[in-house]
Amino acid sequence: MSWIRRFPAVPAALVAALLALLGVLAAAPAAQAHEERPVTFPDGSGSVPVYRAAEPDLLVCKTDRAEFERRTAAFPAALKQRNLALFERCLKSGHRHLQQAVDAVDRPGMNIAILPGLYEEEPSLPKPAGACARLKAPNSSLGYQILSYEQQVQCRHNQNLVAILGKTNLQIEGTGAARTDVVIDAKYQKLNGIRADRSNGIYFRNFTAQRTTFNSLYVLAGDGFVIDDVLTRWNDEYGFLTFASDHGLYKNCESYGNGDSGIYPGSASDINDGRGYDVPRHSIEITGCRSHHNMVGYSGTAGDSVWAHDNEFDHNMGGASMDSAFPGHPGLPQNHAKFERNLIHDNNQDYYRYVADGTCAKPPALRGYEQGVVCPQISMPPGTGIITAGGNWNIYEDNWVYGHDRAAFFLSAVPAFIRGEERWSKQADTSHHNRYARNHLGVDRSGASRPNGMDVWWDGQGRGNCWQQGPDGSTPGTLPECGPARGDVSGGSARLAGEPVKLVQLLVCADYNVQARRLPAGCDWYGATGLERVETQLALGVAAVLTLVGGVLWWRRLRGSRLGTVSAALGLAGLALDVAGSTTALLGTPVPALGLLLLGAGWTGMGLALRRGGRPWLGWTTVVLGALTLLDAFDKAVLMIPWIPLGPAWIRGLLGVAWVLWAVVASARHETGPGGDWGGEPGGDRGGDRESATVGPTATSGAAGEEATG
Repeated sequence: MSWIRRFPAVPAALVAALLALLGVLAAAPAAQAHEERPVTFPDGSGSVPVYRAAEPDLLVCKTDRAEFERRTAAFPAALKQRNLALFERCLKSGHRHLQQAVDAVDRPGMNIAILPGLYEEEPSLPKPAGACARLKAPNSSLGYQILSYEQQVQCRHNQNLVAILGKTNLQIEGTGAARTDVVIDAKYQKLNGIRADRSNGIYFRNFTAQRTTFNSLYVLAGDGFVIDDVLTRWNDEYGFLTFASDHGLYKNCESYGNGDSGIYPGSASDINDGRGYDVPRHSIEITGCRSHHNMVGYSGTAGDSVWAHDNEFDHNMGGASMDSAFPGHPGLPQNHAKFERNLIHDNNQDYYRYVADGTCAKPPALRGYEQGVVCPQISMPPGTGIITAGGNWNIYEDNWVYGHDRAAFFLSAVPAFIRGEERWSKQADTSHHNRYARNHLGVDRSGASRPNGMDVWWDGQGRGNCWQQGPDGSTPGTLPECGPARGDVSGGSARLAGEPVKLVQLLVCADYNVQARRLPAGCDWYGATGLERVETQLALGVAAVLTLVGGVLWWRRLRGSRLGTVSAALGLAGLALDVAGSTTALLGTPVPALGLLLLGAGWTGMGLALRRGGRPWLGWTTVVLGALTLLDAFDKAVLMIPWIPLGPAWIRGLLGVAWVLWAVVASARHETGPGGDWGGEPGGDRGGDRESATVGPTATSGAAGEEATG
């Protein structure tokens, strides 16, 4: 456990507690995501393909002339004339289905033109038969088979409406005036609309793909691809999915109505691993795209070295996310995404209601995707701009992030065993060196105020993370600040684990399953409010225990002490504020820190009163607990304390458990010394300030009694 050896001062009890929490997390249900055959990254020798304006080699069209003329009637004159000429040629020597044209490709560098029309690819739609119906392959968690490349070649349409396998430098382009003039429709009968697998240099342009049970346009293991002016919509999972690919470009695209993300560059080639902020190139560029009304606009498990700039992600549940939370994705942990000049706003949709009411349990064709239904596939915090769940060396600069009910930025770590890596040296390898600088938070481009619920939510784990000055609300209350140069951080911290209450919240909220219609109770992501929230329940439970135990201790031992009584009242007020601060309405305000301040003062005073009253060891322990609570308030509201591997909340939580047990014993024990029961002894603290004159013999007697009884 090399990370333990790095911090020899960490008490063994803290390590044990951290391991226990990790064990609980390990027992949590595994999240589901894209599952694919084992695949490796391309060798990187390719390049981003360039659009070819040459005449097409192959044509695809339907034969209904009246329908074709209706579709092209409003085209500009020159474009209309060109389509009419291509139509005449296509009737003589073209193809009626895109798959037929793909099958006719016999050399690299060919162009396929698809004329305006609706393409349902009827020959590809039937269910598998013969040997293809009896393929032996593992099943994914979502029920589909994970086929090898050879099986995809053998049975192209088991999962794909259009299968492009092993083609090189192929260009496929719609010839309409808009991308909706050419529509490729899987009718919810295929996993993928168009699959390009091991097809380097492919170029897609100017068409729509829609209505699948997974994703519309899928590029796998490709070195060189362009997605240009393409629309995808109404899919169970993704609009665009590119995986284990390099030299990619998305531009001027659009996606909506997807149960996961509109744009998903998962496992982009990990070309910058180990390079810090020194990034010579990115593997995938995304620009000029809009992704809206999805679960999330952009996502990328192991979305490495992706440059997303000048896009718009709006009216989703979340704007963009990148993560290290799912196994089987090469390139984990996620690293080196760069987001700049994007509009990320108003991502507050509530699509979980369609899971709760049973809509998402219907067959896909009956769910109403075309009327705005979205069935969220994974657990995520709605009302959030950019979510980073276990990522390193990401840069978020010059983005406009506004109008979110929850937070502009959300950063949390993910233990490595979640992605299937068990080595202890890797468990705290996220989230580090994420830079949030020069973003426009809470205002739109016109300068109008569009505040976020808070600007930053961070679980506290990681080193080298930094934010710009002056966020409008954050938890923790103060954050490490970014310097002018990338890598410059002031007031940084290096925590092995996030705040315990936040970790519990993340654990509870992760227990989501769309297939089982399971929405975690206690998680405000799914509508829990007030006492329903797990954070409030936790705060209320702690307050109840401490009030009961502390109250009995005060009554039995300190009710005659003015110091003890005032301290108990301060502690009670602190607990009340802690409960209030755990509610949604007060999240990100100073209220929780103020509660800790009062609680810490109360514990410190009670400790001093206990020490004076003949319980020196319990008294000093209580003083230490009070000091840790004050330190926790400082850590959360004033400055995150550097140099320590775990936050003060961990230490005070563990010490608090021991204190409760000790306080119960001290309250229950009947004292039979010279003064009888505490509070009634002649030298007790009935007179408050007079206790200094009598504390010597009493304290000595109490200490001796404790030593004698253990």
